[in-house]
Amino acid sequence: MNFANAILAVLALLSLALALWQWVAAWRFPLHRRLPVNSQPSTLNQIFPAITLLKPLKGCDETNAESLRSWFNQNYTGRTQILFGVAEANDPVCKIVRDLIAENPGHDAQLVVCDRLSGANAKVAKLVQLEKLATHDLILVSDADVRVPPDFLANVVAPLTRPAVTLSPSDGERGGVRGEIGLVTCFYRLANPTTLAMQWEAVAINADFWSQVLQAASLKPLDFALGAVMLTRRKLIEEIGGFSALADCLADDYQLGQRIAKKGQRIALCPVVVECWDEPMNWGDVWKHQLRWARTIRVCQPLPYFFSILSNATLWPLLWLAVSLISSATLCASLAAAACLLIRICLAQNLQRRFTPDRRVISPPWLVPVKDLLQAVLWIGAFTGSTVEWRGRRMKLRGDGTLVEDK
Repeated sequence: MNFANAILAVLALLSLALALWQWVAAWRFPLHRRLPVNSQPSTLNQIFPAITLLKPLKGCDETNAESLRSWFNQNYTGRTQILFGVAEANDPVCKIVRDLIAENPGHDAQLVVCDRLSGANAKVAKLVQLEKLATHDLILVSDADVRVPPDFLANVVAPLTRPAVTLSPSDGERGGVRGEIGLVTCFYRLANPTTLAMQWEAVAINADFWSQVLQAASLKPLDFALGAVMLTRRKLIEEIGGFSALADCLADDYQLGQRIAKKGQRIALCPVVVECWDEPMNWGDVWKHQLRWARTIRVCQPLPYFFSILSNATLWPLLWLAVSLISSATLCASLAAAACLLIRICLAQNLQRRFTPDRRVISPPWLVPVKDLLQAVLWIGAFTGSTVEWRGRRMKLRGDGTLVEDK
């Protein structure tokens, strides 16, 4: 029992060290930093280039209208083209799009019915057709539920207008790297966790996910993108074979970033955080979402994901505490294990507060250990199956990250 106690003590302290590293990496990143208000290209020594925004859509809820409207309400002096793609003309989201286009007659916006979809990934299948209608050299892809502030386009395009420079660690990437930025992505927060299940997921997104990305970026340059927003150049999309090359991939954002990074291009993180607004989800809905995410990461990064269990800063301290109590270990051991748990909760709450300006949507502290313990179950589930559910479709996730229908 003493040996087990010692092993669990090491694992608990290791998980705490990793949590502290994650917190430090997050605090070094200039989160929420923006360009000066009313800045003009002449004062910033840059231009605001034309952008085509691709928005693949399917279905709608009460939050979609405001999310889509936010893309029309941009304080951006460059030309913009917005292409909304749907699979069917009778999709209820079409009325929302048509109303928004009518409200904004001065915008170059179009609703496109993509009726010849091919590939397992329906989102990418729409992008394949929308790509053909894009008129500008910069292409921005964004999910339907993403809501952005009025200055977002000006901020997200800024990294692409900079020359190749030497980075510092505060840029969210390993210092010393030189090269041209080929893709800009950004963090996203769950903005409306209206149910207890969504509050659990908010801990995973609003506390852990963004800080884990920055932790990874402190080891090596980013080689993946985040799907909420991805801005890149048309020529780079063409060089990787267009969106059609990703038509069967589940993690199209990861694959797009990977393939652009392999071209020698850097991936930059925009400090401005966007919001994801989802319809209310119950425990079953959130569990399916998280399991799909876990299995996707396991396929994309099998070795790092396998060892990610070591960073579970609730599981190991809790096991250490349990064994310490059972084995009548010293009071110091029990107190140390309890302290590890308390520090984990404090770090997660601190990260949520920094990431989420609206204090009303911050998940309660007791959900932090609940999230970690459920995450351990998801970790097991990631290795014990390959079926994922996505927008009502059951799919099989193959070892190369592509999808096939689960018959």
